[in-house]
Order: sequence, then structure tokens, then C-alpha cells
Amino acid sequence: MRHPSQVLFAGEKPFPMMPAVDHYAGSEKLMSKALQLQHELGPIFDLTCDCEDGAAAGADREHAELVATIIMSEANRYNRVGARIHDIAHPAWQQDIEIIVAAAGRRLAFLTLPKVGGAEDVRTQLNVVRRIAVATGLARPIPVHVLIETHGALRDVWQIAALAEVESLDFGLMDFVSSHHGAIPGSAMKSPGQFEHPLVVRAKCEISAAALANGVIPSHNVTTELRDIDVIRENARRARNEFGYLRMWSIHPNQIVPIFEAMCPDFSEVEQAAAILLAAQDCDWGPIEHHGLLHDRASYRYYWELLARAQATGMHLPAAARQRFFA
Repeated sequence: MRHPSQVLFAGEKPFPMMPAVDHYAGSEKLMSKALQLQHELGPIFDLTCDCEDGAAAGADREHAELVATIIMSEANRYNRVGARIHDIAHPAWQQDIEIIVAAAGRRLAFLTLPKVGGAEDVRTQLNVVRRIAVATGLARPIPVHVLIETHGALRDVWQIAALAEVESLDFGLMDFVSSHHGAIPGSAMKSPGQFEHPLVVRAKCEISAAALANGVIPSHNVTTELRDIDVIRENARRARNEFGYLRMWSIHPNQIVPIFEAMCPDFSEVEQAAAILLAAQDCDWGPIEHHGLLHDRASYRYYWELLARAQATGMHLPAAARQRFFA
């Protein structure tokens, strides 16, 4: 029986499937705690080791070496650990790439590029990533996540999304609001303002639209709420349902599970997707009737991506679908 990925997307760039939570940690203690939590919960979130805002200032080389060591460690059980490097205006950004890609490129899940001023900055940093990857004999391209948090990056967001190695566009809400010199109030850095201010809404929609049109994951900004689980979950729900974001940042362990819960596909729809795809595979992907409705390859594409996203986020899938499609 033919796999849906062989039948439904022939010749197309596959849509990235990643955990729905991107958790940031900037110190060795917090990175280690996050990896322990990842072991306990399973790979429902990625860990991004931060060399930029979340890390202590100074000792840039030593910190990049620490990040590489953590990526290559036995604690990284699922190979879902990435790194955020310094921004392109910082003297250590190229050193970050050289150290992390050379030492840990084989298991590096992704590199995140912050504060890019536009598409040209991304191209410049991508060229360095490619050069180091080739020099170290890596057989795969390093996936890149790009933070959209400047006026120039938002202006060039469609060009950035179209670059080959880019697999995620991440909205940097705090820096974006700050770059408006007080024209956007501080209340737009938190809810409900972040979902209501027209300039912020415009940015979120443009990033999401550019990402999805280019086969890239749109990743939502952090929530500053650390304790109220309902607020955290509601922020993630609105990001997913109202703005089309499929992934969201976490900056505290308390945020991981509620974001995961809100970002996961609806379980009843996952069950429906599994039933439709199993029946479709049984008839070699021809049209079928399911509960009185006609389905063909156009709807199969939707249900396959839904099922694959559910699997990537760590949801429990029906046994038959898990065995046929993800064994």
C-alpha cells in the first residue's frame, strides 16, 4: 500500500512537521531542566538553547561551546534541540555558527536568526551556515528559523519565507513593539492588546500568510504570563485559531503543556482524518464515501497534513493509523 506522502504531494516541498512548542532556555541549569522535562513528557516541545537575549552577557565563545555540548549530549534523546545565535550586528554571530555547526551540526535541529534587518541579512547568515556545513562534511542542510521583529524583516517577509533552508518564521513581539518608538503602547506586548492593536495584528497576519504560502511554519511570540494556565492556554488558542500559527514559543516550563494543549489539532478531527486516510489507502487513493460525504485527493491532503501535524506534536493517534503511516 502506498504511503500518503508518496501519493498526495508528488514534486512539492514537504511541509515541515515539528512540535508545536519551542521552549527557550539560556543557562546550563535551565537547558538541563528542559531536557529532563522533555524526557518526562516526550518530544512534545523543542528546546532552543539561547546564545542571545536569554544568555548571560560576555563569554560568548564558552557559551556557544556549552550549547554544542548539550546538543551532542545523551540528554538530547530526541534530537530536537536547536540554538539561537547572536544577531547580525553582534561581533559573535559568525563565531556562534562556526562553533555550533562544526561541533553539533549532525544533531542540530535548527538555527534561529534574530533581529534580521531584511532578506539580505538572512542570505548573508545562510551563506556562512552553508560554508561551515560543507567544511565539516554535513550531508544535510541546517534548517533555519528567522525572527521577524524589525521593520525591514516584515517588509521582506515573503522573500525570507521563500529561502530554501527556512522552515519557520517566528514573530518577535517585544522587539517589534519597541521598534515603533512609543507609537504602539506597551499594552500591545500582552493580551488582549497583542491580538487587537492594528499594527501588531497586521504583522501577525502578514507573517502567518507568508509562512503558510511558502510551506513554512509560522511560530507565535511568547506570552509574558507565567502562572495563570488559563491565560497561557487562551493566548495559544487565539494564535492558532485566529491567526493560523502552528507553533508557539515558551519561556517557562509552566507554559509548555497549556501551549501544547491549545496548539494540538482537535482530537475528534484527528480520529476522522485517520478513518478517512485508512479507507483511502485501502482503495489506492481513489475517491471514497465517508459518513455520506465524498472524499478524494483534494481532501486527503488536508487530512494527511492534519494527521502528520498531530503526530509531530505528540498526540496519541489511533493504532491502525500509527502502524500504517508512522511505523
